[in-house]
Amino acid sequence: MTDASLAQWLQRLEQPHPQAVQLGLERVGAVAATLELLPLPQPVVSVAGTNGKGSVVAVLEALLGETGRRVGAFTSPHLLRFNERIQVCGDAVPDAEIAAAFAAIERARGGISLTYFEFATLAALLVFRQRAVDVVILEVGLGGRLDAVNIVDASVAVITSIDLDHQDWLGTSRAQISLEKAGILRAGRPAVIADPEPPPELLARAAQLGAAPVLCLGRDFTITASDTGWRGALYTGAGAARVLPLLPPGALLPQNICAALQAALLLGVTCSDAQVVAALHRARPRARREALCVGGRDYVLDVAHNPASVDKLLEYISATPCKGKTLALFSAMADKDIAGMTAAAAACFDAWYLPDQPSNSRAASARHSAALLRRQGRGTAVSKHRDIAQALASAQAAMRRGDRLVVFGSFYTVAAALALLESGRDAPRAGSRQ
Repeated sequence: MTDASLAQWLQRLEQPHPQAVQLGLERVGAVAATLELLPLPQPVVSVAGTNGKGSVVAVLEALLGETGRRVGAFTSPHLLRFNERIQVCGDAVPDAEIAAAFAAIERARGGISLTYFEFATLAALLVFRQRAVDVVILEVGLGGRLDAVNIVDASVAVITSIDLDHQDWLGTSRAQISLEKAGILRAGRPAVIADPEPPPELLARAAQLGAAPVLCLGRDFTITASDTGWRGALYTGAGAARVLPLLPPGALLPQNICAALQAALLLGVTCSDAQVVAALHRARPRARREALCVGGRDYVLDVAHNPASVDKLLEYISATPCKGKTLALFSAMADKDIAGMTAAAAACFDAWYLPDQPSNSRAASARHSAALLRRQGRGTAVSKHRDIAQALASAQAAMRRGDRLVVFGSFYTVAAALALLESGRDAPRAGSRQ
């Protein structure tokens, strides 16, 4: 497949692997060694955590770009195109470049089996080497300790908020999960902990591993809220904090913004207040409380897919009320804590539109979500739909001026709705199954 297109490569990689998730560094590390990818010559920031990773990457990427650095960023999953996962200077890498990287990996792997994510990780590292970027940012896909990204030694590690998710793989408590995230820490290398209440086990593991300095939100770098916005104070190691300009509330959480800026300082990046403000204007990660107006209708798209991230979404919805009704289009994966997600949200929306996802075997049924909501929702209107297109069309038909539709529950859900909205047309004819 040396001359295959990116679409052909992805079709092949999407075929069932013996294990869709196969944690461990031996296989991917061996192929990286054959390709002579390690160690990376550039500074590297690795970002792990349950929620907020994408926002940290987006802010850090934008700030480094504002200061004139060529940045390579690897993120996952993508929303609309695979190319979103591998970006250089804020632009998605073209198909041909990624396909060429896949071909090189195929030649190098011999009989070693690699997962989709492992191919993607190696392709990103190959592209960043070929492009000679100045800084590399790597977002962990799952956990940290055994994630493919962890074949790279981070110059600075960032750990965002830690909550219950992927318990089958990472553990059933915040303490257990935090130890998996701590796997990206390195002896003598700095770490930024952006969880406002990090499990003690995480800090103990950081000390055991010898990470230094370990900077914690609320202890070493802080956030102060006011009526007009918020201000951060970053650790400089020089006896005086770097105080950020007053920043207005926005879609990105202050804790994630500060974590990114703190990581930049640890890399030795100097920046002005104007560059910070410009970077925040540039940093617009898709589907993180993303507000859209399409066809005169207002939408908020968010990839919240666990109770903690839904809580943050609800805080944003409450802080930015619309003039009319707030509606929800919701669909989550069956292995997620759907009851936990809907418990707080059940009475926060005026109506719920629940689609099935016939082409996605992982998705929970609309019937299951509806049963939960009807127990929790205190009479809130709930309707079930055959797919996301139909649910979106039904919601659009019900919306009046001033109403807002919030789409959330999974990357799959938001991606499908976003594709429909960006097509420039409303979804197909409405309909529902009561």
